[in-house]
Amino acid sequence: MKRIFLIVLDSCGAGAMPDSLGFGDIGVNTLRSCATSRYFEIPNLVKAGIGNIDGLSFLGLTEKPGGAVARLAESSMGKDTTIGHWEIAGIVSPKPLPTYPKGFPQEVLEAFEAATGRGVLCNLPYSGTDVIRDYGAEQLRTGKWIVYTSADSVFQIAAHEELIPLEELYDACRKAREILRGRHGVGRVIARPFAGSVEAGFTRTSNRHDFSLEPPKETLLDAVKAAGLDSISVGKIYDIFAHRGTTEQVLTKGNTDGLEKTMAYAQKDFHGLCFVNLVDFDMLYGHRRDVDGYAKALAEFDGWLPGFLEKLGEEDLVLITADHGCDPAYAATTDHTREYVPLLALGKKVRPVNLGTRRGFADIAATIAELLDVKLDTPGRSFAGEIL
Repeated sequence: MKRIFLIVLDSCGAGAMPDSLGFGDIGVNTLRSCATSRYFEIPNLVKAGIGNIDGLSFLGLTEKPGGAVARLAESSMGKDTTIGHWEIAGIVSPKPLPTYPKGFPQEVLEAFEAATGRGVLCNLPYSGTDVIRDYGAEQLRTGKWIVYTSADSVFQIAAHEELIPLEELYDACRKAREILRGRHGVGRVIARPFAGSVEAGFTRTSNRHDFSLEPPKETLLDAVKAAGLDSISVGKIYDIFAHRGTTEQVLTKGNTDGLEKTMAYAQKDFHGLCFVNLVDFDMLYGHRRDVDGYAKALAEFDGWLPGFLEKLGEEDLVLITADHGCDPAYAATTDHTREYVPLLALGKKVRPVNLGTRRGFADIAATIAELLDVKLDTPGRSFAGEIL
């Protein structure tokens, strides 16, 4: 293959995994919840074969799917963005990254305050929209950072853009990233800028930035780059992999922008991998438990897909998958959900085969490595020979 597009529909889960109860998730299914919305229309994905995937027949079966399909289990012990993407890129994490259900220890906060010169508010697990509602006014009065976490392995720092310049916020995140290593090595430090007023309310802006823990070993991106091929990232991929393994990167301001930039790459001549993350599914709709919003975003992607496929040549392949679930109808929490993920493989040379349920996301990395003829040490098993 010459060009491979790997598109992650961030959090688009395909039903609870057998061990989901151990992660606090009961009966979760992101796609099933989205299918209850009157805005849910994905005819092109159904034609491609998404309803033929194990457990997704409620989406509609097709006798002649447009590509190969599979359901992937997560081998890693997690349900977060970092571990999910690491596994897609070939690394299985047998241990979860640290989480802080009671907030971060005083030693971490004291080091952060000393490094940044500002105090800390909150230090609790919190919804991102709720935390600025509850602590935004106090930040404006005191100038302190709003530090919070979630069920994921994250250290999040919220700051009002008019009070604290973006570069100061980003610099604080870099300092937190240096502090949060070893046993406190969270997956991501996330800058969460917001705007607004006490009277009108506060809203998060699009200037989010992630500062990730470096992967513990070589990833698919590293292997593609080392082979002298193009390793392109679109969206937060560049941040997730700690700015490692790419030859070119573009950030995005949401799904629509991400789709436009992915389409632009479909019209460019390159040899290698274009790795795309569409963040709005998770950030705007999954965590906020917005079923209709999630359904509309899926419909937008579905409407975009045919035009994108028209740009693919004989030696091109697109793989569409997800990194975890975030069931927008699951009321128990606002966090990610432990789910299988779907996989669709589309291209002019792809056979319409059903690969069943596979044991790990790392099979994607093994497949891409084989198709691009690059060396990668991964426990994943390539399915290249089955789909072509």
